Amino acid sequence: MSYAPFDWIDDEARRRADAGLVRALRPRPAETELLDLASNDYLGLSRHPEVTSAAADAALTWGAGATGSRLVTGSTALHTELERELADFCGFEAALVFSSGYAANLAALTALTGHDGLIVSDAGNHASIVDGCRLARAATAVVPHADPEAVREMLRTHDGRALAVTDSVFSVDGDAAPLAPLAEVCRDAGAALLVDDAHGLGVLGEGGRGALAAAGLAGREGIVATLTLSKSLGSQGGAVLGPDRVIRHLVNTARTFIFDTGLAPAAAGAALCALRLLRREPGRAARAGAVATELYGRLTAAGLRAVRPDAAVVSVRAPSPDSAVRWAADCRTAGLSVGCFRPPSVPDGISRLRLTARADLTPDQIGRAVNTVVATAPEAVS
Repeated sequence: MSYAPFDWIDDEARRRADAGLVRALRPRPAETELLDLASNDYLGLSRHPEVTSAAADAALTWGAGATGSRLVTGSTALHTELERELADFCGFEAALVFSSGYAANLAALTALTGHDGLIVSDAGNHASIVDGCRLARAATAVVPHADPEAVREMLRTHDGRALAVTDSVFSVDGDAAPLAPLAEVCRDAGAALLVDDAHGLGVLGEGGRGALAAAGLAGREGIVATLTLSKSLGSQGGAVLGPDRVIRHLVNTARTFIFDTGLAPAAAGAALCALRLLRREPGRAARAGAVATELYGRLTAAGLRAVRPDAAVVSVRAPSPDSAVRWAADCRTAGLSVGCFRPPSVPDGISRLRLTARADLTPDQIGRAVNTVVATAPEAVS
């Protein structure tokens, strides 16, 4: 018998195809006529001339790459400035920048728990949180979505180090977590609260300071935030924000910090410039939310099943994975790029179109997007 160790991959591929879950890369051109409501560029800063110039200047000054881990040669003055200004803007003592938001979540979850600890995780949390829980040595309990009392009951079962973790805004439906009740539950139980504010930074809170600032929880004892630089700030990378002693602990113990090459200087420079631009133009945050509200209102008025957005994500439900793929493809043919979420990306198994409400969308572009989604909708969605 011939040796064929990867034949099982063909079987997996057939099963994915039968379920309508095949994924493929689609490289985008530098310039396109497509109206973009698929990216996470909430504030429209990824191509802002100041931001792109800052990225270029950083590369010319510091080089194309960080050249090593942050503890060796990968830290630059830009990283330090970015960390200081992120912490100040979001209302925390300190911050630590990582190569991605994914790495930031893995760092926080693995370094802030132990083998005798407990992690209580929301059922709707992002894959990076799920993977961080799997890598952590602590026991993990998954509780129903956005249910503080379920978190309370689970924390009551454990005597020792414990941490509850949640997205601030859930990336699939765009709904917000009940942060104030969760913080109260954790405080009563003596547990820490970790909040991934990837979809809140730049959209929620005064001037876009994030969901924890909006809830009056930023900088509180026992609360740690993670975030990404790749959404509202239009760059790349991630960060953990919290008490200074937590950040110093991560520097010494977080494997995705110690053993990963530092964030490229161009990305750090771009994120720092975008953050300063947001400080200067705080109205961008409110505009992103207003666009989301308008998209939701017009789509539901047309009979589609959209979820009311709490930030800048507008989710429109589809009848099946296949219909969602066809719907997104028809939108693309009509000149509109939208996200298409299917299992296993959606924890409830319901396929969706996902629209990004960007602060720089014009009234004409909003109308064009709504008209396209409605005109291409499968009959079964209304």
